[in-house]
Amino acid sequence: MNSDRTATGQWGVAAGGGGINVARAVVRLGGRATAVHTAGGEVGLRLNRLLDGEGVDHVAVGIEDETREALVLFETETRHSYHQGLRCLDVLERAVGDCPYVVASGSLPRGLPADFYARAARRIKQAGARLILDTSGPALSGALTEGVLLLRCNRTEAAALTGRNVLGFDDARAVNEHLLTTGAAEVAVTTVGALGAVGSTRHGHTVLHAPPLPGEPLSDAGAGDGMVAAIAARLAAGDDPVSACALGVAVAAAAVLTPSTESFDPETAQSLRPQVMSGFQPLGSSPA
Repeated sequence: MNSDRTATGQWGVAAGGGGINVARAVVRLGGRATAVHTAGGEVGLRLNRLLDGEGVDHVAVGIEDETREALVLFETETRHSYHQGLRCLDVLERAVGDCPYVVASGSLPRGLPADFYARAARRIKQAGARLILDTSGPALSGALTEGVLLLRCNRTEAAALTGRNVLGFDDARAVNEHLLTTGAAEVAVTTVGALGAVGSTRHGHTVLHAPPLPGEPLSDAGAGDGMVAAIAARLAAGDDPVSACALGVAVAAAAVLTPSTESFDPETAQSLRPQVMSGFQPLGSSPA
């Protein structure tokens, strides 16, 4: 759950966390999603009430500890946000139902093992679905042995995996090639901030340049979750991974046009999609 405060001192409380944000964004894009989340203590009860009030389909897993809260400080001058972090597998497998894709997003709650997402990927495959993963730190490293469908990394996460800075498209391409050749993922997506992203499959790498923004960037909060939601929604609709990633870049661009942690405008995202420029390169080739 997120508590937002702007530099002017305005407060707001919203249901949040990577998976919940992705589920909300999938619905905004016209898809269907169910958020599976932990809920404990008074904060967990409040989280459930917020989700019910918002109309987000969700399944809560009760825990003994209090649900974590995150304080998001939005600095209006720089337009950056700052996040302060204040029996699941069985429930997840049952919740999969006929869903073709499951998104695992965000860091792990305290007490879960680092290979939790790898275990989740195995259970999800047994249920007939595939895992799209967006996480960091030990949770990310612990999932690499299983071979998920799609792995999304930002520059910081990618640098932690490879031990080298990710400054541009060439660096992102190298990260993706490593993830593909080691079998960590079938599709690798590494973002490079305002530049855009590189989406890679066994067929090769596609550089996706971010579209020109029609307005001033207002906040970087939620861009990654929106991107993952767009990818999941379009894969579920039958798009190929590259086309899905292109919409993801457009959604991320639309997200930075909204203040604080507000949801992106789907119409803006769709209008930006044709302006996402791309270029293809085979696996193993050198940059042109």
